[in-house]
Amino acid sequence: MPAKYAVELVLLASLWGASFLFMRIATPEFGAVALIEVRVLLAGIVLLPFWFLREKREQRRMVYANWGTLTIIGILNSAVPFVLFAYSTLFVTGGFASILNATAPIWGALVAWVWLRRTMPMSGVLGLILGLAGVIYLVSGSLSMSLDGNSLGVLAASFAPFLYGIAANYTSEKAAHLSPLAIATFSQLASAVLLLPLALMYMPESPISLRAWGSVIAMAVLCTSLAYLMYFRLIANIGSTKAITVTFLIPVFGTFWGALFIGEEVTLSMMIGTGVILLGTALVTGVLRLKVP
Repeated sequence: MPAKYAVELVLLASLWGASFLFMRIATPEFGAVALIEVRVLLAGIVLLPFWFLREKREQRRMVYANWGTLTIIGILNSAVPFVLFAYSTLFVTGGFASILNATAPIWGALVAWVWLRRTMPMSGVLGLILGLAGVIYLVSGSLSMSLDGNSLGVLAASFAPFLYGIAANYTSEKAAHLSPLAIATFSQLASAVLLLPLALMYMPESPISLRAWGSVIAMAVLCTSLAYLMYFRLIANIGSTKAITVTFLIPVFGTFWGALFIGEEVTLSMMIGTGVILLGTALVTGVLRLKVP
């Protein structure tokens, strides 16, 4: 991989990892739903001019004809998982949530295997088992039978990547004819429309600090709009297989930013769970291959 693309990959991971820090800062003041409403609305507005300038008239018509598909993608890939992750950061660290986020490729492979009947090599099956074992190990100490706030936060952060896995397969099956930029732009705008009624119901009553506003704006512009554009550029230049390796770096930055700026604790169990999950992810995505007889 050329050095400039390796640098872009690391920068992308740092941006996506930072989103968990920004959620930790802004969610207590905005609330999960209102925060994500602002995030997806701003992200969609920022992406819209890029889509308009880069897409041809025929491609624009395809977007209008596929608004239902884009809405479903918005629900599965943005609206619901973003809210779940934001809610989770009220109870767990951003580093913890970013580690669970790294399981998205594992869930995507599992959904493709079960739902779409796609074949998987034995090394991939081993990766699934390892990845799920890592998740169980990571969350086992944080769950309780009482389903208190902490348990619900862990469950929310665990379920969100599963929705990403469904969204990835649904997108590849139903929206392969649409450009990635169109999908990103209109899934964000669809999410904003869908979340608006709930956001109005749960608008924060207290004034929002400049720190929280700065966090949500940075999350929308840098961690969503700019990050999507960088990701599509990487896919175009180095291919999806190499681009998806950004998954391995996001927990590193998610944990690092939280520890650096808001003093989040990094525990031994988090480090072990991360290692097992990332090993499973590497096997599932084919980044690491084992010769299994």
